[in-house]
Amino acid sequence: MVNNKKESISTLQDVLHHEIPLSRDMGVTVVDYDGARLTLKAPLENNINHKATAFGGSLYSLAVLSGWGLLYLQLKEQGLQGHIVIHESQVKYLKPVQGDIIAMAILDEPAIMDRFVKAYRRSGKARIKLHAEVQFEGELAVEFLGQYVVHR
Repeated sequence: MVNNKKESISTLQDVLHHEIPLSRDMGVTVVDYDGARLTLKAPLENNINHKATAFGGSLYSLAVLSGWGLLYLQLKEQGLQGHIVIHESQVKYLKPVQGDIIAMAILDEPAIMDRFVKAYRRSGKARIKLHAEVQFEGELAVEFLGQYVVHR
């Protein structure tokens, strides 16, 4: 089980780069984790498009990875493990990102995670919806809602 913030960040960084090689190519780093929010960052130079802004696929990928990572850490804290996959998602691109991409996944209500963990322990499979966002210069640039499935 992951015991502290620094260990959580280091562990997740290694797992992302090993299990999801795209994250390494994107230059993804784990910035912060407080138990309810996970923040990831990717440099613009690895994720730039022809308009000198962040590529839409990179914005989406970092949002997905932030939810994946938040769920991974939540499972670790419960002493659980499983295969995490994105099942479906919605994304809104609200403004261009002209700098490094910073995505934050947010666990809005702890009770949602409690229900998810109970279902997973009972059946070995569970679903959860997580919200993530990308901000740029203090404004919301991308809204993401993803449904993740975890199974043994």
